[in-house]
This record gives sequence, structure tokens and C-alpha cells, in this order.
Amino acid sequence: MWATLTGVIASFLLLLNTLILIGPMLLIALLKLILPGKPLKDACSKGVMWIAETWAEIDKLIFALMTPTVWDIRGASELRRDTSYLVVSNHQSWVDIPALVQAFNRKTPYFKFFLKKELIWVPFLGLAFWALDYPFMKRYSKAFLDKHPQLKGKDLEITRAACEKFKGLPVTVVNYLEGTRFTPAKRAQQQSPYRNLLKPKAGGVAFVLAALGEQLDAMLDVTLVYPEGRKPGFWDLLCGRVERVIVDIRTHAIDPALWQGDYENDPQFRQYVQDWVSRLWQEKDARIDNLHRAP
Repeated sequence: MWATLTGVIASFLLLLNTLILIGPMLLIALLKLILPGKPLKDACSKGVMWIAETWAEIDKLIFALMTPTVWDIRGASELRRDTSYLVVSNHQSWVDIPALVQAFNRKTPYFKFFLKKELIWVPFLGLAFWALDYPFMKRYSKAFLDKHPQLKGKDLEITRAACEKFKGLPVTVVNYLEGTRFTPAKRAQQQSPYRNLLKPKAGGVAFVLAALGEQLDAMLDVTLVYPEGRKPGFWDLLCGRVERVIVDIRTHAIDPALWQGDYENDPQFRQYVQDWVSRLWQEKDARIDNLHRAP
């Protein structure tokens, strides 16, 4: 009964925080849309970012007040707000997003996800994503490109144009290589060679690196572990049923060779990127085992 009451109160506080701050955010987003000149638009972008970071900090405070969860964040001491990062993380639960907020908010540039172009038309959210400078990408399938070969490379060109706004500004881009949350059933269905991970999709990170590689200063290899053994849901977090979350952060330099090829059309380069991703995932799989054994 107490856990349910805690979840209801925490949900109400999170919703209240969102409702209070989304109004000013959307107002500044509209100003950004209609105001002329880059200086004014840049000022609006900074205003929207400040509101987003404030929203995240208040959410962190709500979790601290309402839940007993210990956020065991390791390797964050070297993080900088003036550095551009590629975050590569495993994906286990809806709690992963609050975990990234706990680890990175106001320690790195506000993190962004590459979004499908269609999401810009979602009422309110699309405008907020646009105001936050989330890059909207358009990906063509191999079958589509076989029928329309004149469009080869157009999806990357569109995404690079969307990323032009990041030039000269620090950015943190998050990429979940697995593409979906881990479950034992999905692992079995994929016949994944990893004990704790699904097969990574090298194409997605290759696309991000091709679009943004020269602007990224380092990669943050993030490993999320729930020491209790089970993968909690967001409601479990709100109800105070998540005792501890480990966020292990390893900072690596990014090899420039990873974005200096054509992933779609060069088999040798594609194999190079896939081998890099496989090594990364093998190390992460072993790290998860170690963290479970000696958390």
C-alpha cells in the first residue's frame, strides 16, 4: 500500500513539473520559429536547453525525496560540459533513461537522440524536440534504394544538414546499439552470442559517426546494471522498489577511421566498423558479469 502511494505521489510530482515547464519551453520554441536571425534563434535554443536541464534536475530531486534508489555512478569525474560525446549504452529497462539523466544532466551537454523525421509532426512533442535541436533523420531501406538508386546517400546528406546546428557547439548524442530493451526471450530469438546483451546494430552507430564524427571528441561507453538481478520497470522506480542502479562510464577516444568510409557500399569498411562494435560488446558483456559478481 505504501509503495503504491509513493508511486502515485511521485507520478503526480513528475507530471506537475512537466506541466509547469512545458509551457515556457513551447513559448520559447515558438519564438525560435518566428524570430529572424541566427543570434536570436541561438538565444532561444539556450533558453530551451536551460528549461530542459532544470526539468531534469527537478526530476532528480523528486526521485531523491520520494524513493530510496541509490544511483551508483562510476567514471563521471572527468565529464565536461564543453566537450562533445557519443554515448553508447546497453538498454535493459525504462529506468535506463532516468539513469542517464542522473549521470549526465548538467555534467555534459544535454543529451540528444537521433529521431525519425516523422516525429516532428507529433503535437507539442515535435515542436519541443525541434526546439531542443534533436536531429531528425530520414533513413531509406536497402529495398527502397534498389528501386531508387538516385537517392543513395540522400538520407545521410539530410541528416548531416540537420546536424549543421551543432557545429561549434558541444553536444552529447546517445545511441542504443541493441535497438530495443534486453529480455531473455529476445536474446534467445536472436541467438545472441552475448550472455547479457542483444546483438548490436553497427549500422546505426556508423550512420551517427558518418554524420557527426568530426565534431565528436570522445565516446562514453555506458554500462547499466541492476544488481538485484531483475530488470525493473518505471513504475517499480516510482514505487521505491529499485534499491540500486549501477551506471559504469568508460571514456574512450574515437578512431577517426570509423567515419572515413562508406558503410553501405564498402564491404571492407563495413567489416571494420562491425569488428569494432563486436569488440566493444564483448568487453561490455564481460563487464556486466563482473559487476553482478562484485557490484
